[in-house]
Amino acid sequence: MTRQDQRKRVVIMGAAGRDFHNFNVVYRDDPSAEVVAFTATQIPEIAGRYYPAALAGKFYPDGIPIVEETRLGELCRDKNIDLVVFAYSDVAHDRVMHNASIALASGADFILLGPERTMLQAKVPVIACCAVRTGCGKSQTTRWLSKYLKEHDMTVAVIRHPMPYGELQHQSVQRFSSRDDLDAANCTIEEREEYEPHIALGNIVYAGIDYAEIVAHAETEADIILWDGGNNDFSFVRPNLQIVLVDPLRPNNETTHHPGEAVLRMADIILIAKVNSASDADIQRVTENAHMINPDAPIVRGASPVQLDDAGSVCGKRVLIVEDGPTVTHGDMPYGAGFVAATQAQAAEIVDPRRFAVDEIAEVYSKYRHIGSVLPAVGYHHAQLQALRETINAADAEVVVSATPCDLAALIDINKPVIRARYEFAEVGEPGLGGLVESFLQGQNLL
Repeated sequence: MTRQDQRKRVVIMGAAGRDFHNFNVVYRDDPSAEVVAFTATQIPEIAGRYYPAALAGKFYPDGIPIVEETRLGELCRDKNIDLVVFAYSDVAHDRVMHNASIALASGADFILLGPERTMLQAKVPVIACCAVRTGCGKSQTTRWLSKYLKEHDMTVAVIRHPMPYGELQHQSVQRFSSRDDLDAANCTIEEREEYEPHIALGNIVYAGIDYAEIVAHAETEADIILWDGGNNDFSFVRPNLQIVLVDPLRPNNETTHHPGEAVLRMADIILIAKVNSASDADIQRVTENAHMINPDAPIVRGASPVQLDDAGSVCGKRVLIVEDGPTVTHGDMPYGAGFVAATQAQAAEIVDPRRFAVDEIAEVYSKYRHIGSVLPAVGYHHAQLQALRETINAADAEVVVSATPCDLAALIDINKPVIRARYEFAEVGEPGLGGLVESFLQGQNLL
């Protein structure tokens, strides 16, 4: 048998999200391809595990190994890999091509799977909320959209970008409607940050691994699906309306990261987010950049005002700030809403948590050197969560300002008062997002 007659040997590069989805919809049932391994990055303690046989299909009775991305070249050479598929998000364009170079130099082809190969079709209308970078404000925008749709008497199902960091075979289809559901699923901080605020609004949230099954479940109990995107990825479900956020706090990032630039080019509506926190010059810059890239999409503006539950408890105090994790790690932000809220509340001092970081947290600072004097809310596994607790409790601070959207004090014992910083979406100016969404709903005969 010649090499051309054998199954094509494939490696999928990922971060326990799109990589699994791309496998499910393109390669799982393909007799001409053999996925030899997934590679892992961004998410700790994924490498060394297996994509389970129960989810991998008939061609993979032993499952599929997940290995460190740093082994890509070695893997390609040792396993005679024909094709490397890049399948994760919020990655600088040059890093994508560095990985491509490793694959090419090792004798493999290198590809990206696009929307036409990977999007699923739902039986109900879909609104997707996406962005050019992690931390643009997708979550609060999706929450605002859910309230808007329910005010128009629509039943809404929210489908979240995947975060299957636990026992994969038990996470194929997940449905969350209460905090008890989160506890039963042993959800990480990163999952709770996305699910808890939706549950507080009465939204049903779906997530998991097998998105064909997830969509099939969601469309049975909803008039409309909201895709609440992760990082800067495009939707797994074909949207009838795609809203894409750009961030004036990171001007010129509209074209620097994959697949954020592609997402912006696909947008039906462009939302300039956080205009309450950015300079007029940077707002204008990202507006012009977005219009140049996608001149056909209408551009609207939105704010993300931040409120402290008790600003008086922060004024004049030494404050430790805990920020939403992904925003200040691979989102490249030096700080987030917690820093803004504490500064506005006239904290006497922002305590630098790096002086108190225990090993698991020190590793995060070592990897993401751009982070300022804030503490990312990381808790992808138990040891990391406990390291977060130890770092907070060791810090020489009087008050903790927590800007993670989940209730951090309910997860770990903290020896200081915790004041939550909350942020929601607000329309700014005309045309407003609501008016454009209303026109879309009318076009879909939903109003």
